[in-house]
Amino acid sequence: MELIEQRIVKRAQKGDRLAFAELVELYKDKLYNLGYRMLGNQQEAEDIAQEAFLRAYANLNKYNAQHKFSTWIYRIATNLCIDRIRKKKADYSLDAEVDGVEGADMYSRLKAPGDTPEQEVMRREARQEVQDAIDALPENYRTAVILKYLHDLSLLEISEILEVPVSTVKTRIHRGREALRTSLRPMQEEVPIRELP
Repeated sequence: MELIEQRIVKRAQKGDRLAFAELVELYKDKLYNLGYRMLGNQQEAEDIAQEAFLRAYANLNKYNAQHKFSTWIYRIATNLCIDRIRKKKADYSLDAEVDGVEGADMYSRLKAPGDTPEQEVMRREARQEVQDAIDALPENYRTAVILKYLHDLSLLEISEILEVPVSTVKTRIHRGREALRTSLRPMQEEVPIRELP
């Protein structure tokens, strides 16, 4: 293959345009893939491949046949990619549009001031565990606990709603709280109770 390629290069160096077209056909996909891997953008990869062929054609008389043509053309393309990357850094702006996402800019990629996705999942799971523990309480304890802690009602209000003495409400809340503590103990060891939602 190298021998055939060297013959094509020699023909191209003598001005045979069809020979250079053969070289383009041999390397167009390879240079495109190189540009795409380095730049991550299809249009820029196409531009790099095209520019590499233009430079190679313009400097074909400088090519040293003692080295592989592939090494020479890859070096041209790689240097073009590096130049493009350096220019990108200089042009970097948070107002720049994000490739492939219509209407999105770099501000949309910044971390939101809230929880991380992992923290959000952990918080959601903790809420569900608390809800499951409340649902598992006997009906009379569950109602008293919900009215006290989720609706923030006074003991007197709860006693009026449930039509039981305040002392009974206190007992139901105390027993309900102890049952929750027992069922949520494994979770308390993992996450301090004051951090729960």
